Amino acid sequence: MEFKLHNPVKLYLSELIQKAISESFSKDIELEEIYSMLSIPPKLENGDFAFGCFKMSKDLKKSPPEISKVLSEKIKEPNENNYVLSITAMGPYLNFKLSAEFILKNICLTGDIVKRSEKTIIEFSQPNTHKEMHVGHMRNLCLGDAIIKLHRFAGVETIATTFPGDVGTHVAKCLWYYTHYTDQKAPSEDRKGAWLGTLYTKGNNLLEEEKGTAKEEENRKILTQILKEIEAGSGKYFDLWQETREWSIDLMKDVYKWADVEFDHWYWESTVDSDSVKLIKEYYDKGLFIKDDGAIGIDLSDYKLGFCLLLKSDGTGLYATKDVELARRKFQDHNVERSIYVVDNRQALHFKQVFKTLEIMGFENAKNCYHLQYEMVELPDGAMSSRKGNIVPLQDLIDNMQEKIKNDYLNKYIGEWDQTEIEETAKEIAKGAIKFGMNKIDPNKKIVFDMQEWLKLDGESGPYIQYVYARIQSMLAKTSIPESVDFTLLTDAYEGNLALHLLNFNDIIEKALKENKTNILANYLYDVAKSFNQFYANCPVLKNDNEALKNARVHLSLKTAKTLSKGLELLGIKCPSRM
Repeated sequence: MEFKLHNPVKLYLSELIQKAISESFSKDIELEEIYSMLSIPPKLENGDFAFGCFKMSKDLKKSPPEISKVLSEKIKEPNENNYVLSITAMGPYLNFKLSAEFILKNICLTGDIVKRSEKTIIEFSQPNTHKEMHVGHMRNLCLGDAIIKLHRFAGVETIATTFPGDVGTHVAKCLWYYTHYTDQKAPSEDRKGAWLGTLYTKGNNLLEEEKGTAKEEENRKILTQILKEIEAGSGKYFDLWQETREWSIDLMKDVYKWADVEFDHWYWESTVDSDSVKLIKEYYDKGLFIKDDGAIGIDLSDYKLGFCLLLKSDGTGLYATKDVELARRKFQDHNVERSIYVVDNRQALHFKQVFKTLEIMGFENAKNCYHLQYEMVELPDGAMSSRKGNIVPLQDLIDNMQEKIKNDYLNKYIGEWDQTEIEETAKEIAKGAIKFGMNKIDPNKKIVFDMQEWLKLDGESGPYIQYVYARIQSMLAKTSIPESVDFTLLTDAYEGNLALHLLNFNDIIEKALKENKTNILANYLYDVAKSFNQFYANCPVLKNDNEALKNARVHLSLKTAKTLSKGLELLGIKCPSRM
């Protein structure tokens, strides 16, 4: 993925530096290289942008401080526009202090920052049917959805897909318990999917208890019968599978609707299963795979990836089998150039084996498959497990969180606000808390879910940023928005710091895309919100006798609100107009 030189301020400075280098040292350096070397100093009092002279030192046979000093003396900024307030050589760095007017006039929130992109398919949120969706599933869902939104904002044609697991042992365990230990009546129409998940947990635990007893062999036969009927597509268990599968799908769709997540295409394990087995047998016949004791696989030990089992001795496939076929389908069905899998890091070896197997099979797009891995979500007392039943059911979490938001923040507006607005605001704050909480942590680090912390209005949370946005909206509602303003009046350090934060929006998007880390955007939005609060506390906006200065600060506040709103939108979060 190649990016445009999309920051007009950095581009302007790059052109100044390029010209100075050419005139001072008779050396031509590509504009792209200079642009990439511009950065924000760690101490803002040193300047708004810094250009490090390290890379040129060897070619020019001069020390970085010498180069920096020559360039600072050479660059003559035209006085008529006052874009650059000062140019200072500080050791190996050339520091630029810019006017707030120059910065604010170049803020851009329209995206389209990619020079050349590859049509991309992103697979995320792969829940199993016949299990209950819990808070842990939300990290994948929130991360994947945000990654897709970032791609599309940047100008990349992107397809969203999901691959739920609707076949396998977990289904058999659930149906076994359902048919043998319940009256086969779901408790309510809208919670059937969640109820199935509780049956899976009970079934799994009971099967574990009965291991080593007289019932173990009987249980195994029933589980095998269930799986065979589902695979054959006929029988009472197949019919039951079809009915209960829909309950789980309804649950998934309810969650996705609540989270405002949509998929362009749904793949299912059950529809990939048969063709994946045929594909492996086809390549075995070509001599690519080996058979050992009836099982088929590929030896990847030369690549330090061990042995990848593709068909068990009974002829059935595994996850790797299905992912090999699914990879082929994705590129064939959608004519994409790149495929990203958002799956937790426990599957790291699995995907390395799958991608290497595809490469050995001659699949030319194997090199364009990428596993975006992430760490798990834990509760304060440890890891969650559907098998053990120690989870926070997602529907219960949503209900409890929205009720807490109403009790803590919104019920005081009963009689003043319409009840519909209270309910809708509670929902958006809950989504903001969950989505921001799931995205604010580096994917390589574990998340400890804590509802109390995630709902705070004074901490690093989604509701905090939503509250800052609502606060700005409340202020703007009390004044008129002038069409034109004089940004040259914004000379305070707090104004300049906030303006610089806003300018960096697209640079943050580029960084987040390059590293596939949505926490970069989340942390940026928190910094913007903090920067606004500092500005607001030190620079009176509406209570200002200078009308022109007031208007300039109103526009700065408006640009802040737009930046927060757009940034949160890319994380899948809406901003209530009041809280």
